[in-house]
Amino acid sequence: MAIQEIKIRSYDRKIDRARVEDLERRCEVGPAKRVFLFTDTMGDPICRIRNSPLYKMLVAESGNELVGVIQGSIKIVTICKPPKNQAKVGYILGLRVSPLHRRKGTGSSLVHKLEEWFVSHHVDFAYMATEKDNEASVKLFRDKLGFVKFRTPAILVNPVSHRTMHISHNIEIAKLKIEQAEYLYQRFMSSTDFFPHDIDKILRNKLNLGTWVAYPRGESWSDEHVPTSWAMLSVWNSGGLFKLRVGQAPLSCLMYAKSSRLIDRVFPCLKVPALPDVFHPFGFYFMYGVHRQGPKSGALVGSLCRFAHNMATKCKDCKIIVTEVGGGDTLRLQIPHLELLSCPEDLWCIKALKREEKQTLYELTTTSPTRALFVDPREV
Repeated sequence: MAIQEIKIRSYDRKIDRARVEDLERRCEVGPAKRVFLFTDTMGDPICRIRNSPLYKMLVAESGNELVGVIQGSIKIVTICKPPKNQAKVGYILGLRVSPLHRRKGTGSSLVHKLEEWFVSHHVDFAYMATEKDNEASVKLFRDKLGFVKFRTPAILVNPVSHRTMHISHNIEIAKLKIEQAEYLYQRFMSSTDFFPHDIDKILRNKLNLGTWVAYPRGESWSDEHVPTSWAMLSVWNSGGLFKLRVGQAPLSCLMYAKSSRLIDRVFPCLKVPALPDVFHPFGFYFMYGVHRQGPKSGALVGSLCRFAHNMATKCKDCKIIVTEVGGGDTLRLQIPHLELLSCPEDLWCIKALKREEKQTLYELTTTSPTRALFVDPREV
């Protein structure tokens, strides 16, 4: 039987929506020993990039069958790139190939087509994120497509329990106006790697629940004066776009989920972290823009995280709170998280799309990541 030629084109919602959702379901296959996290887009396959400044989704067809998809977005960010210290970057995500069409070049063709779109919009660098243990993804991007390792941030996940967390009475927490939050981010985080040029649009997005600061009670806070020690973060309602579901998990994970909830009900004083029901679709909050200043700021970050948890207890389908920090960032020590659910090393890979950016790429990937990393909530 002749091999059908693969055709790649732009996503068309009218004819592709149901077929993309069907492909997502067909890709829910994997070794039973691993935890697989699946996305329920609630009828909107393009939801994960819809809030980006510029985005595109491509589909691959073989005859009348949809066999692959990929998504990409473009934005301007801060990056170690003198003299401008800014770059236009393209983010690659959502690559899916039908199980029967893998290892036939479909994934590579989708990435190449998306890179062509990036180049047509004068993108300097393309980047992507994957699990470091995802051998198929690592081999494709690093071994075949010329991407190189850039960062290994940590994904920290904390379950949302039915009980509120205690926040010290010695700490004041205040919600900022959007203009105040934008000013603080521009002042204190604008030199952070991958800080988005359009932070104002993120803060004004309907999915952004707000930005809060914490500082010692008794000290004053104003636009002209900030305390010696303070911390801030913003919260994004990712569950407003899509839901998650754990499809497969080791037996130990299933047993912990059941036993932890039982212990929590019978002996609440033990404060055993209860793993919520993550085997049915659920939403989550994403904490981003976490920043701290001063000698007491570690405890202030922890208080803000507990405050976000208490917010989440009021949201019926919010089961976890997620944040992502640089692999060597000491902030991870202050952020409450459950090791069972967290990923100590995510993998970011990057590729220069312009010849003149080769030297910048070399500097980015060979020097120690001393600067903090800003994770855009629109790309989670």
